[in-house]
Amino acid sequence: MISHFFIDRPIFSAVLSIVLTLAGLVSIFSLPVAQYPEVTPPTVLVTALYPGANAKTVNDTVAAPIEQQVSGVENMLYMSSKCTNDGAYQLTITFKLGTDSDMAQVLVQNRVSLAQPVIPDLVQRQGISVKKMSPSTMMIVNLVSANGAHDDIYLSNYATIQIKDELGRLEGVAAVTYLGQRDYSMRAWLKPDRLAAMSLSTDDVVNAISTQNIQVAAGAIGMEPIAPGQEFQLTINTLGRLIDAEQFGNIIIKANSSNELNPSSSTSAAVVRLRDIARIELGSQQYDQTCTLDGKPSLAMSIYQLPGSNALKTAQGVYRKMEELQKGFPDGVEYKIVYDTTPFIKESIGEVFKTLRDAIILVAIVVLLFLQNWRTTLIPLVAVPVAIIGTFSVMSALGFSLNNLSLFGLVLAIGIVVDDAIVVVENVERWLHHGLSPRDAARKAMDEVTGPVIAVALVLCSVFIPCAFISGITGQFFRQFAITIAVSTAISAINSLTLSPALAAILMQPKGAKRDPLTWILDMTLGWFFKLFNVFFDFATRVYTQFVSFSLRATILVLALYVGLLLLTWKEFSEAPVGFVPNQDKGYLMLSVQLPDSAAVGRTREILSHIESIVKKTEGVAHTVSVSGQSLLLATNASNLGSMYIMLEEFSKRRGLSAEEMASKIRKDCLAEIRDAQVSIFGAPPIDGLGTTGGFKLIVEDRGNLGLDELQRVTDKIVDEANNTPGLQGVFGSVRSNTPWLNLDIDREKCLALGVSPSDVFQTLQIYLGSYYVNNFNRFGRSWQVNIMADA
Repeated sequence: MISHFFIDRPIFSAVLSIVLTLAGLVSIFSLPVAQYPEVTPPTVLVTALYPGANAKTVNDTVAAPIEQQVSGVENMLYMSSKCTNDGAYQLTITFKLGTDSDMAQVLVQNRVSLAQPVIPDLVQRQGISVKKMSPSTMMIVNLVSANGAHDDIYLSNYATIQIKDELGRLEGVAAVTYLGQRDYSMRAWLKPDRLAAMSLSTDDVVNAISTQNIQVAAGAIGMEPIAPGQEFQLTINTLGRLIDAEQFGNIIIKANSSNELNPSSSTSAAVVRLRDIARIELGSQQYDQTCTLDGKPSLAMSIYQLPGSNALKTAQGVYRKMEELQKGFPDGVEYKIVYDTTPFIKESIGEVFKTLRDAIILVAIVVLLFLQNWRTTLIPLVAVPVAIIGTFSVMSALGFSLNNLSLFGLVLAIGIVVDDAIVVVENVERWLHHGLSPRDAARKAMDEVTGPVIAVALVLCSVFIPCAFISGITGQFFRQFAITIAVSTAISAINSLTLSPALAAILMQPKGAKRDPLTWILDMTLGWFFKLFNVFFDFATRVYTQFVSFSLRATILVLALYVGLLLLTWKEFSEAPVGFVPNQDKGYLMLSVQLPDSAAVGRTREILSHIESIVKKTEGVAHTVSVSGQSLLLATNASNLGSMYIMLEEFSKRRGLSAEEMASKIRKDCLAEIRDAQVSIFGAPPIDGLGTTGGFKLIVEDRGNLGLDELQRVTDKIVDEANNTPGLQGVFGSVRSNTPWLNLDIDREKCLALGVSPSDVFQTLQIYLGSYYVNNFNRFGRSWQVNIMADA
C-alpha cells in the first residue's frame, strides 16, 4: 500500500507537506484581492464629438457609419450607443468573457478606421477615441480649493498637468477620467456685429488662425551639401504656434491699403486683427459640466482598476501617491478621497478570513471534545493548514483571486479536510486498543481506509468539478468556488494518505502507555468536562437509538413526514424571491436627477444644490459628490441631467441605519421638496462592473424601423406599467425623441441668388452657436485646442 511507504519514511511525508505549505504561503501574497471573481465582460468604448450637432445629426453622420463597420466584430456579445444634443457620441462594445481586452481594442480600432472616410472632417480632427474601459469606478480623487482662491478651470488643468499621469502610471490603474473637466482652450469669442461692419466672414477668421498659428519646420543654414569653408550650421527658429492670448489677439484677419476699415482700432486702420473682432482668453474647452464636493467647486478624477489586479494594493498606491504629490500643491489646493469602494472589499474579505479563523478554532474544539487526547487532536489539525494553505498555490497557478467565493469554498473545505484525517486517526486508535504498536496499527488502519479515503475524495471532486464547465457569467462566478473546494479536497486526501498515518505512527501511544505531562495537564483541567460530555453523549446516543427503533416500526408515519417536508421545501422554493446576487450595503448611494427636456445646465446646478442640502440633513450621510450636465447612471451628457454620489458614514457610526432605509428617507424628502425634476435613488450594484447601480436594465429595440416617436411612446408605456407593478420602483427610460428644438428653415434658393453658399451659412451657424475647433497651441508642455464661438 502507498501509505506504508510514508509510514516508514515520516521525514519524506513531512517534507512533502512542508513544500505544499510553503508554495501556498509564497502564492498568497501574489494573489489579487477582489470582492468577487472577475465576471465582468471586457468592454471597449468608442467616443467622438461633433461640436454644435444635435443628437439626430450625430446619429446620421457619426453613429451610423461607425456601427455599420463595428457590428459583428469577433467575439462581440452586443453593443449599445448614445447620441446627445451636445454633439457627443458614445459606443460601448461588450465582448465574451475570456476575450483578451487588448485584442478587442485592436479589432474595434480597425473597424472604426474603415468608417472614418465618411465621417465629418471636424469629428476626425477632434479625434475618435477607442479605449478598453472597466465599467466601474474604483475610487474618486477630488481636488478642491479650500480658500476659494482657485476656480474649477485651474483645478482641472492642475490635475491634468501634475496629477493624472502620475496616477495613470501606478500599478493596477487602468484609466483616469474626469468629472467636471475643464481643459484649457484658447477661446476667441467673436463679435458678429463687428465682423459684419468690417465685411468679414467667419471663414476669414478660421483661415487667418489656421495659417498664422501653425507649427513651422524652418530648417537650418549651413547644412550639407555646401561650399567648403562653412564653419557653423545654425538651426532656424521662428514663431509658428502662438502661446498666449496677446499673441492670438495680434493675428491679422485682413489687411487693406484703404482707410475704410475700423478707424477706432488701436492698430493701423489698414489692418484688422483678431482682437478687433473678438474677445480672446485662455478659457475652457468645456463649460457644460460642473462638479462639486459637499457643495463646493471641485474636480473629480475617477480611477478605474485594471482587470485582474489587486484592488486593495491599487488603492493603497493611490493614497501614497496623493500624499506624495500633496507636498507640492499650491496654497489653497487640497485633495479628498470620499468615494472609495475598496473599504467594503477589505471589510468583506476580512469577515471571510475571520470566519475561516473561527471555523478552524471550532473544529479544533470539536475534535478535542470528541477525541479527548491532544495527540489524536493534533493530527487532524495539522492537516488543515497543509490543505488550506496549499490550495493557494493552485489558485495562483489558475489565475484565481482571493474573493468571497474562493475563501468561502475554503471555509466549507475545512470540514472535509478534518474528516479525512479523523477517519485515519480513529481507525488507528481502534487497532491500538487491539494491542498493536502504533506503527503496526497505522499500517493495519491504512489497509482498511485507503480505498474509502480515495473514494470519498473522488466523489466530492465529481460533485464540484462540473461547476467549472458552466458557461457564461454564472459559470465564471462559481468556477473558483468549486475548483477551490475540489483542490483542497484532493490535497486533503493526499495528506491523509501520507502525513496523517506517519504522524499517527509517531505521536499515538500504545494501549496502557504512561501518560505524558501534557496529557496529565489536560486530564487535570478538562477531565471533569470530558466526563460530563461523555455522560451527555451516551444519553443522546440512547435517545437517538430509541428514535430510530420507533421509526423502523412506524415507517408509514416517517414516510408521510418525509413527503410533507418535500412538499414544504417545494413550496418555499417556488415562493422565495429569485435573484443573481443579493443587494448589498456598500456604503454609498447613487442619485440621478432629470429636469424637463432642454432645461439649462444652470437650472440643473440649482436643483442639485437644493438636493445636496436635503441629503446633508439625512442622518448617516458623510459626503456628496455631484455632477451637473452628466448622468452617471445613463453614461450620457445633457444639460437637464445630473448625478450625485451619496457617501454614507462607516457602518459602525450609522446606529443600525441601512443604505436602503436612508435611500427611502431621501427619496421621500426629495419628492416633497423637489417639484421641477425627477429624482431617482439607487443602491450600489451587487457586482461592480455589472451595471452602474442596483437593479436591472431592459432594452427596447425598434426592429421595424417605426421611428423614434413610436419608440418613445412604447417606452413610456412600459415605464408607466412597470412603476405600477408591485416590487418595482424608480423605473425610467433614457430615450428622449421629443426634446424641444428650434428649427431653422434656410431659404437655399435665396442664398444662391445672393451669391451665398449654403455651406457657408451652415459653417457660420456652427461657428457662432456650436463652437468650432480650429487647431492647437502649446503651453505647459501640452497641446490644447483653439476654439472660436460667438460671444454671449
